[in-house]
Amino acid sequence: MTTTSPASDTAPVDLRRPDGSPVRVLVVDDEAPLADLLSMALRYEGWQTATAGDGAEALRGAREFRPDAVILDVMLPDMSGLEVMRRLRADQQDVPVLFLTAKDAVEDRIAGLTAGGDDYVTKPFSLEEVVARLRGLLRRSGAAAARSESVLVVGDLTLDEDSREVFRGDDSIRLTATEFELLRFLMRNPRRVLSKPQILDRVWSYDFGGQGNVVELYISYLRRKIDAGRKPMIHTMRGAGYVLKPADAGAPGR
Repeated sequence: MTTTSPASDTAPVDLRRPDGSPVRVLVVDDEAPLADLLSMALRYEGWQTATAGDGAEALRGAREFRPDAVILDVMLPDMSGLEVMRRLRADQQDVPVLFLTAKDAVEDRIAGLTAGGDDYVTKPFSLEEVVARLRGLLRRSGAAAARSESVLVVGDLTLDEDSREVFRGDDSIRLTATEFELLRFLMRNPRRVLSKPQILDRVWSYDFGGQGNVVELYISYLRRKIDAGRKPMIHTMRGAGYVLKPADAGAPGR
């Protein structure tokens, strides 16, 4: 089992355990790249993750990690996801389970829900959808509490997620819905270099077929509104992506 904690420089998370610690999610899939991708998306939410590549590893990991939710592939090399869930529930009766199923495996989806699974998503899926489904499961299960603080602050830039107001210093900044989501993603991950594919998946929630120029376009829109006439906060890291930093932090060239 591989365990990863949220990065220390991420913005406050939306959901936490009752004791204030990060939500824990166990990701079980024998496709290591997919498990790592899911784990990365959840860490961007500020959650703690662990991964397992088969049922036996998942059961061992669950006993050590004590997850608040489990993402579970139905097809595993050593046992079915349904059997893994049955054994998990014997130890952690109320842990919510989100099944991953093949797109055309209707019988798997029915079997998973009938056996007590809480929800499912079909492959291929959007990372945004998985995160949204998990949020719903965690809230319904009572495993996590909603964040009381809805204001993101980076340097002199402030974003209120509830009122959808944005300020740079004392200046109010009007953004479109997409610009707001892009800025929110950047502000949730200050000082972190975000690649174009990461931004596309998180903000637009589907694959643009390599059309990363839409990211460049909206970054330019944000710069005109956020950085115009001020010390820049949004920086381009050549060949890597974009990073948002407080104006006094500096960064390599745009």
